[in-house]
Amino acid sequence: MLINCTAYQHGHKLADIAVDAISDYLQRPDTFVWVALKDASADELAVMKAEFALHELAVEDADHGHQRPKVEEYDDEVFAVMHLIEEHEGTLEVGEVHVFVGANYILSVRNRSQQDFLGVRARCEREPKMLAKGAGYVLYALMDAVVDRYFPLIEKFESELEALEERIFTKGAARSTIRRLYRLKRKVGVLKHAVTPLMEAAGKLHSGRVPEVCANSRHYFRDVYDHLTRINASLDSIRDMIATAIQVTLSMVAIDQTEVGKRLAAWAGIFAVATAFAGIWGMNFTHMPELEWEYGYLFGLGVIAASSALLYWRFRKARWL
Repeated sequence: MLINCTAYQHGHKLADIAVDAISDYLQRPDTFVWVALKDASADELAVMKAEFALHELAVEDADHGHQRPKVEEYDDEVFAVMHLIEEHEGTLEVGEVHVFVGANYILSVRNRSQQDFLGVRARCEREPKMLAKGAGYVLYALMDAVVDRYFPLIEKFESELEALEERIFTKGAARSTIRRLYRLKRKVGVLKHAVTPLMEAAGKLHSGRVPEVCANSRHYFRDVYDHLTRINASLDSIRDMIATAIQVTLSMVAIDQTEVGKRLAAWAGIFAVATAFAGIWGMNFTHMPELEWEYGYLFGLGVIAASSALLYWRFRKARWL
């Protein structure tokens, strides 16, 4: 579906144009065309390929989707893939935006995502001096918008982790806490898979041999790279904290199990002594003096009770009971 198709000259909007008029505007000096598509079909991509002379391998990647974040250079064309991540009902959903950038055009294709870039276009149009840098600046603006949308996810992950850390020492909550920690770990992994490759790709646009179409905006891409570096460091920190929280939770489970084991062992020891005395006096040998004693039964019960009480006191003092 076509969202926008607009021509710009010297940083100012010329007009919203029809798709079949793209080739005419591409012939104008200091003019570039910005096209935005959503969930483009193979036929729509074929039309854009013909209008902009896009490289077939880049078009194939955009058509198939499910690509790793990357930046590739085909002669005088740059092809970028970024992941759009949004959370619905506690689950992260991953969409993609594929961007084709040339000297006088930029084409963005958004797939499987409800996030739009209308605000990016409006921001660029309010800054004609920056927009005059051409399609490379628009690529920066799109990439910057994608990266900025990662920060709220980081903050949400940190808040969720803090809440889970408070539950670690709550008795009876270990199973649900570990389950939620692993769920959070998977979310962090999804965002990590979007950030790390994109950070490597953004490095190609500000250092070393920068593609010509992005040369005028290389300093802005360095800002995107810095943001990605911060996000990546935060994700690493969150993952380490999750691993620590899981280990602490498992340690608390082991401690609780040890406490239960101590109680069971203490009661087993008490009953073992009582059982030993009862077993001795229950042997019924003929020559057992206690059998003929009038107070033998009461004496036996007293010895068992006294021994059990002594053991109970010792276990309480040792904090086993």
